[in-house]
Amino acid sequence: MHNVVIIGSGCAGLTAAIYAGRANLKPLVLDGHEPGGQLSLTTHVENYPGFPDGIMGPELIENMRKQAQKFGAEFKAGAVSEVDVSERPFKVTAGKATYETKALIVAAGASARLLGLKGERELIGHGVSTCATCDGYFFRGKPIAVVGGGDSAMEEANFLSRYASRVYLIHRRNDFRASKIMIDRVKANEKIEFVTPAAVEEILAPNGLVEGVRLRNPETKESLEIPLDGVFVAIGHDPNTTVFKGKLEMDANGYLLAKHGSLTAIPGVFIAGDVQDHRYRQAVTAAGSGCMAAIDAEKFLEEHKH
Repeated sequence: MHNVVIIGSGCAGLTAAIYAGRANLKPLVLDGHEPGGQLSLTTHVENYPGFPDGIMGPELIENMRKQAQKFGAEFKAGAVSEVDVSERPFKVTAGKATYETKALIVAAGASARLLGLKGERELIGHGVSTCATCDGYFFRGKPIAVVGGGDSAMEEANFLSRYASRVYLIHRRNDFRASKIMIDRVKANEKIEFVTPAAVEEILAPNGLVEGVRLRNPETKESLEIPLDGVFVAIGHDPNTTVFKGKLEMDANGYLLAKHGSLTAIPGVFIAGDVQDHRYRQAVTAAGSGCMAAIDAEKFLEEHKH
């Protein structure tokens, strides 16, 4: 029987593990299907407080992991396949093992949707990015592309125009899902060029770094190559919440709904990080909410000792 099981080993899960460990709760952390979360896919992190020269994403995660272990957190690999929160103790199944726990922290994160192109995942951190706020700064004075047609694509294009010499906004249709105000804002930005309708067929990276994209017009079937240094994929995120369908409250997009910080409708179940945050999605906000979840869990266990 565990005091606390934490699902997810990104910034939120590891911060929760550090706090729960220091509270002497001996937390068990289940790595989830993307161990280390989205930070383990980024290269250089410059906006995490306390690192004036920046730090590599995987290194930051590794440091947090060691810190949690130092305070008694235990780690197990594997993605969670089944959760029973209908009664306490809760049951969590990962791999072949089932764990029982008095409190549960869900920090399973969200995964950025990718275009599904060959070699795309390997190029993350080498010219392909899913986070403008994280990586825009590295493309100062360089031409880049943003792929997508929703509000987040418009927002990223606008933000990136501060750094890039040129931003190509690529979308497979002529019309956008984005709100009119966002589209107007982007159209008024002289650094941004619309490339529509166009589908990305290939990210050109002959030497392991992005050098351009090959596009195809879905209507005319014509093909076009644009030389550039970066491709920002802004087609949304999917929260990793499939196992909680019908068990925890979520919005239409599958994000879990938090009440008063990290609380859910089920006493003893707490949520943290990108699994419940589609707005900020930063390492520092994820860490902050992981801390909140651990403090809430500790308080809950204190009140339910008997």
